[in-house]
Amino acid sequence: MRPANECLIVIDVQNDFCPGGALAVEGGDQVVAPINALMGDFPAVVLTQDWHPDNHASFAANHPGRSPFEMIELAYGPQVLWPTHCVQGTGGAAFHASLNTDRADMIIRKGFRPGIDSYSAFFENDRTTPTGLDGYLKTRGLDTLTLVGLATDFCVAYSAIDAARLGYSVTVIESACRAIDMDGSLSAARDNMEKAGVTLA
Repeated sequence: MRPANECLIVIDVQNDFCPGGALAVEGGDQVVAPINALMGDFPAVVLTQDWHPDNHASFAANHPGRSPFEMIELAYGPQVLWPTHCVQGTGGAAFHASLNTDRADMIIRKGFRPGIDSYSAFFENDRTTPTGLDGYLKTRGLDTLTLVGLATDFCVAYSAIDAARLGYSVTVIESACRAIDMDGSLSAARDNMEKAGVTLA
């Protein structure tokens, strides 16, 4: 067992990000077994869950004439338009059936505000609205974080960079992550994580 100050944060291992899902990450289901194995090593485990209303501003379907993966400007800056995914209460938003959710001490739901997307486990995409995860970790004295899950180049990277910015020691285990890799996004995300002081293991 790792020391009492360490926490495993499992990012968005949900059906819509796994093969057959609305925003499938290639090989997304391959992270489940290694993540389950890691859970036994950590004194604390947090799961994050993308949790969108069906009228969410990041969905291309809510912008007539727009297509998935186009970029638009919202009040807080540039936003990728995504296929409709992880809608609250749907099977797509559910965790992968094989993920050991019983091991979680806490589940953080993000992206539930209709007008703003949320990649990071710590902040919405305006970079200021907190999810509450920072306060939870600090209250429990958890200052050393290991991140795994989906997708490396979006929610995992944003979460890791924010965690480093907040003063946590952060490691991303890349073998327990999978990426969308859209227009070089994986390489950029890896560079940005390393510049932020995140350890890529």
